[in-house]
Amino acid sequence: MSDWTEKYRPTTLSEVRGNDKARDALNAWADTWDEHGEAVVIHGSPGVGKTSAAHALASDMGWPVLEMNASDARTKDEIERFAGRAAANTTLGSERQLIILDEADNLHQHKDRGGAAAMTRLVKGATQPVVLIANEYYDMSSGLRSACREIEFRDISARSIVPVLRDICRQEGVEFDEAVLKRIAEANRGDLRGAIKDMQAREKDGEIRAEGSEGERDRTENIFSFLDAVLKEQSAEEALQTAYAVDETPDDLLQWIEDKVPKVYEGDELADAYEHLANADVWLGRVRATQNYTYWRYATDNVAAGVAAVRQSDRGGWTRYGGAPYRSSRDATRDHIAERIATTAGVSTATARREIMPYLAAMTHHCRNRDLTVRMTARYDLDAEHVSFLTGSGKTTNKVQGIVEEARERTEAETVEHSEGAFAGGEFSETDDEGGDETGDESAGTLAAFGTNDSDDGTGADIDEATEDESSATERAEAAEEDDGQSGLSDFM
Repeated sequence: MSDWTEKYRPTTLSEVRGNDKARDALNAWADTWDEHGEAVVIHGSPGVGKTSAAHALASDMGWPVLEMNASDARTKDEIERFAGRAAANTTLGSERQLIILDEADNLHQHKDRGGAAAMTRLVKGATQPVVLIANEYYDMSSGLRSACREIEFRDISARSIVPVLRDICRQEGVEFDEAVLKRIAEANRGDLRGAIKDMQAREKDGEIRAEGSEGERDRTENIFSFLDAVLKEQSAEEALQTAYAVDETPDDLLQWIEDKVPKVYEGDELADAYEHLANADVWLGRVRATQNYTYWRYATDNVAAGVAAVRQSDRGGWTRYGGAPYRSSRDATRDHIAERIATTAGVSTATARREIMPYLAAMTHHCRNRDLTVRMTARYDLDAEHVSFLTGSGKTTNKVQGIVEEARERTEAETVEHSEGAFAGGEFSETDDEGGDETGDESAGTLAAFGTNDSDDGTGADIDEATEDESSATERAEAAEEDDGQSGLSDFM
């Protein structure tokens, strides 16, 4: 069976539903592009028709499309290669082409790789019409936003979604109950694509079934029932069914389980649970990259069934889960840690977040292995907030503060040990016996530390010797790094 969202994707702007004002603004931008030459950014919630509108516009204007997804190509080099392709295409003919840059708001996640700056240069220097597509407008860099005209696509009302669902049913020859279509539209909260997928999932034997439309559920009560089901009580299959009954997206379920699992699981259970959560994050990344929401089921499988399956024994009693995860502050902390690990380990921030951080968290849980936690803290230059995040311990506790202090002492000691004497002789800043001024002595001491001084005869021998020492030190450091496995968890195994 073909995907109805693709089969019935609008082919002209006139078929785009629910955003007439934005649709007209996009059409006007294209009609007058030769006059202003600006790029445009279309932003709004997932499923409201942003990408469909861009392709429909290209069809109306007779423009071929050159498209790139920023979730897949985030680095400076990849974006510049794309810009080169776009420029090359313009030399092959005089006709216009539409350049579509999807998921533009995801560039900020890899700001260390120059993607956002390269994208801004591409937009400003483009000689062809450019459409950027984003879910979160303010997640784009200010420079990129200021280089583009803005058009917002708003959530589509249930009243506008129902006619679309009705038309699809009629074209497919599927029987339906109008009340069921209305409930599907209302449940998807402005997401037309989600409503179409929901309706197709309910189609069986030429009819749209009504199950799953029993009405609004209590979100707060159900999420805690879900936590108990997954972490304490139910089998993998039962936990998966509970997940389907909770009025939360897979992204939300992942946030809740990730935040609460250390309150119930420990040791091997916790490590195995984090593996399933990492897998769920991969699937959700594919959803963001492709806008293919069928991948949601695989994320939910890992979050619910996977985490429940690794539980070694059922738990009873009541658990103080606390409130909802503080996504903004937690995500900022997690991203900062991932960047530290990525820089040190020589991997991407995505790899650090999905493949390294969960294992570090399991191995250092509650700082029980103190030496390992100290080594991790020193290796990645973490502060109390970061150690607290990874280990699940309070950042103000004596244990965490002591670990951070010990890690700093260890780092300082190793720095001095491997400095080849560069920091020896703290007397360089003091006045010498002959009355030289502080500045002069400091300069002399600094020069001496690098193998030369004011009495150098000009042969450069001392400098050559220092260069040799530096080369030897570099070779030893590289050899030591090779022995350590050069990245990530191998430093602690």
